[in-house]
Amino acid sequence: MRKYRKQEHIENYLRTSYVGNPLFDDVFLYNNSLPEIDFSEIDTSTVFLDRKINFPLMINAMTGGNEFSEDINRDLAGVANEFRIPMAVGSEKIALEDEDAKESFKVVREIIKDGIVISNLSGEATVEEAKRAVDLVEADAIQIHLNPAQELAQPEGNRKFRNILQNIDMIVAKSEVPVIVKEVGFGLSKDVIKTLYDIGVRSVDVSGYGGTNFIEIENLRNVDNDLSEFYSWGIPTALALIEAKSLGLKDLEIISSGGVKNSTDVIKSLVIGADMTAVSGEILSYIIHGGYDYTLKYISNLIYKSKMLMLLLGSKNLDELKLQKYKVTGRLKELLEG
Repeated sequence: MRKYRKQEHIENYLRTSYVGNPLFDDVFLYNNSLPEIDFSEIDTSTVFLDRKINFPLMINAMTGGNEFSEDINRDLAGVANEFRIPMAVGSEKIALEDEDAKESFKVVREIIKDGIVISNLSGEATVEEAKRAVDLVEADAIQIHLNPAQELAQPEGNRKFRNILQNIDMIVAKSEVPVIVKEVGFGLSKDVIKTLYDIGVRSVDVSGYGGTNFIEIENLRNVDNDLSEFYSWGIPTALALIEAKSLGLKDLEIISSGGVKNSTDVIKSLVIGADMTAVSGEILSYIIHGGYDYTLKYISNLIYKSKMLMLLLGSKNLDELKLQKYKVTGRLKELLEG
């Protein structure tokens, strides 16, 4: 059942039509006509999980569990390896239950031999399951994903959400690798992030509204129950980032995902509060529709255009970029002021 659902998720993602708004368009950046830097000076490198990487972008958790997803993970890992950026695998729960599913995850580490690989399980995971998930892909960190909205949209989904915080607390206390807590596309609120911080979590992926919509994806599996009124549910990514940054927690690493598709989304994310960005649905579309080489061009162009934007902002590195002034407009301003 779980193996079939994994493939169905990918197929349904490609069928989705609802487009949410992460509100990046409501972030205004100032053009700098006197940048006083050369394009060749621009440095996009950063430190993530105590490792230097070439660009602040990771390939976020997507899939795994069958031959179809194994092929996708092989291509995604090749892209991550080519650009020396991190990659997270999809939920490994299936691989902890089915021996045949393991190879679709292990292939990622086989290709990314010395880069950053991140394992993935839900907030229901036990300490032992988390350890097994990390060991399976020799992970440098583990993502713990929170997805109550997705579960409620699944006819067979979980309906019990007690003790999740306790589970995460135990994993953080026992894990030998860093723990990243992420949403799956509905946004981490300021209050939830502070609660996670108080139990020792130091890396969060806000995974806001505006990208992959798992309510629609699950609804496409269950045509007997129209959930379209919930397609707009969630915290837009730009709002989640600004509110997370407003907590003022200097040792909190904030990852922006949820509607991050292009260089403008990446740069705006970094200006308004993110330390790192992540992409999933957009790169999956390139892999499926365009193939491996086309996906390489997409990432290459995204990096080049990000450097263009950095020059136009007068920022020769990411530290300078994060000091840029910005203004908020429209719906984002209303939400922040309300």
